[in-house]
Amino acid sequence: MSRLRIGPAAAYLGVHPVTLRRWANEDRIGFVWVGRERRFDTEVLDAFSGVRPEDGVRREVLYLRVSGSSGQETSLVSQETELRASSRGEVVAVFKDRASGLRENRPGLGRLLAAAAGGEFTVVRVTHEDRLARFGVGWLRMLLSRDGVAVEVLHPKGSAGGREELLADFMALVATFAGRLYGIRSRETRQRLLAEAAGDRP
Repeated sequence: MSRLRIGPAAAYLGVHPVTLRRWANEDRIGFVWVGRERRFDTEVLDAFSGVRPEDGVRREVLYLRVSGSSGQETSLVSQETELRASSRGEVVAVFKDRASGLRENRPGLGRLLAAAAGGEFTVVRVTHEDRLARFGVGWLRMLLSRDGVAVEVLHPKGSAGGREELLADFMALVATFAGRLYGIRSRETRQRLLAEAAGDRP
């Protein structure tokens, strides 16, 4: 294992030092301080790039998602085409979901996490971060990193979702909170009626 300064470490990953510094500031990649300089272990760099030292193989999976339960097939196809064209390893599986990025119980995402736990791949790739989830991507990154899996976003900035998809996700969020609010009110009403009924007993 070698410990590299930021310049050689960035070259090792094939990125600009500014990019690596930003990733370090965002806690996306581990480093240690040596005096006032960051140093990066090559093992950490290998894990971040999705290469496992024991076999040197980069095994990728692709995750594709659209919000609609039907249609939007062209979007799924275009996501897969773009990710395959930019692949730097072996694509071993493709996981797809037709569901809001706010939903936690997505079948495709569930299968992806199970495969990650089984050590079946080293990198999960998406076109945009919000394909993986609208919220909580940091938690997913942390969970996957424990299984030795890196998350790569082809287009790191901006949102993949257009106005219609953002509106659909917003409506799903409102519906979730409305359901919880009505549930709370329903429980309170039941408790009040039971208390009143108990008070009317002789």
